[in-house]
Amino acid sequence: MAQEFHVLAVDDSFVDRKVIERLLKVSSCKVTAVESAGRALQVLGLDEERSPVEFDELKVNLIITDYSMPEMTGYDLLKRIKGSKKLSEIPVVIMSSEDIQPRVNRCLEEGAEEYLVKPVKLSDVVRLRDFILTQKAHPPQMEHNSVKRKWRDESPNAGCSASTSCDHLRPPIPKRRKMVQL
Repeated sequence: MAQEFHVLAVDDSFVDRKVIERLLKVSSCKVTAVESAGRALQVLGLDEERSPVEFDELKVNLIITDYSMPEMTGYDLLKRIKGSKKLSEIPVVIMSSEDIQPRVNRCLEEGAEEYLVKPVKLSDVVRLRDFILTQKAHPPQMEHNSVKRKWRDESPNAGCSASTSCDHLRPPIPKRRKMVQL
């Protein structure tokens, strides 16, 4: 039996958390959903004072987090995860209802696997899950940013740009990264 793909979903909005949780479950993922970055740190074992489980007991394949949350943003959570020796290899996806280019760039440069603009769709979740599983099975021999670029290039809408009747997609980020609204 194949190992279950486990996602830690972090969002302070009850409705958004339930939507992403449902999308993940429909795409055959095990989901642990929490309401804050602080709670995510506890679940991951990065909050030394109040961690309920040893992280070794909880195998997480992906962390998907909202950007805008009170007390600690998704960006701050990303930095804590990427700064941890035991968790830095876990892919982190930031999602937000705001498409602010400097924010997108900052998250990707800090190590986010992807930045999704809400509403997140089932096809986004399935494509991201499949990409992560492929990378784990066949790790690429290239730098991390190239992997991100490759995931975007493999998406069905990667060739679209603002000038080619794909108005529903975000225009590509100049030179370094190609982004599509997922």
